[in-house]
Amino acid sequence: MQLDVLAIDGLCFNYDGNRVLDGISFRVQAGDYLGIVGPNGSGKSTLIRTVLGLAEPAEGKVELFGAARAQFSEWRRIGYLPQRIKFFNPNFPATVEEVVRLGLLAGKRIPRAVTRGDDEAVGKTLELMGITGIRRKLIGDLSGGQQQRVLLARAVVGGPELLILDEPTTALDPETRENFYLLLERLNREQNTTVILVTHDTWSIGKYATRFLYLDKKIIFAGTFDDFCRSPEMTSFFGEHAQHLICHRH
Repeated sequence: MQLDVLAIDGLCFNYDGNRVLDGISFRVQAGDYLGIVGPNGSGKSTLIRTVLGLAEPAEGKVELFGAARAQFSEWRRIGYLPQRIKFFNPNFPATVEEVVRLGLLAGKRIPRAVTRGDDEAVGKTLELMGITGIRRKLIGDLSGGQQQRVLLARAVVGGPELLILDEPTTALDPETRENFYLLLERLNREQNTTVILVTHDTWSIGKYATRFLYLDKKIIFAGTFDDFCRSPEMTSFFGEHAQHLICHRH
């Protein structure tokens, strides 16, 4: 039986006396590409914060790689890209290569000595992301799309088994956003990285993710896109036209 990378059972979260998440349960297995979508205020980011231990649920449990989240200590197995920072100080004194190298610190003991293996990992990741040519540039001098590639490189340089991204394409133009999705697809298909992508971009994620979870405080739908496209309940919820636009298969 395949071990779940992430298992959530009966998760509930309250904020100021209001129920933000209610009875959330789902599984993510190795190699999955799960798209989590929903309207603003649906609890998507709260769910991710709870998974990462940044917020405590009122009820329910979260397991990572078979261990209760409270006992989980192998955080180097998880890469995380939070919501995009809106801007960088143009004078921020860190190069692309230095920012990417920061992603290796989680797996090191103090003092954190640089090894040849680190150099190789950084070099391979820069190449994978297509940013080798800008490795010496200051991150504050880059375009939004380039910055996001650098931050993704920092998240994956340590070779995480699970990559979690929270609204990573919000401020990107359509062409850059499409290229970013293609890059994630490559990581998932070729590197077998398990991906959980939180987004409001329902129409685009349907082309890439293998599984789909629609969240609005509760789980409205969870399953494959084939299931979604054939679901009469989802036709009633979204409307036939919107349903088919999401899955991109009709």
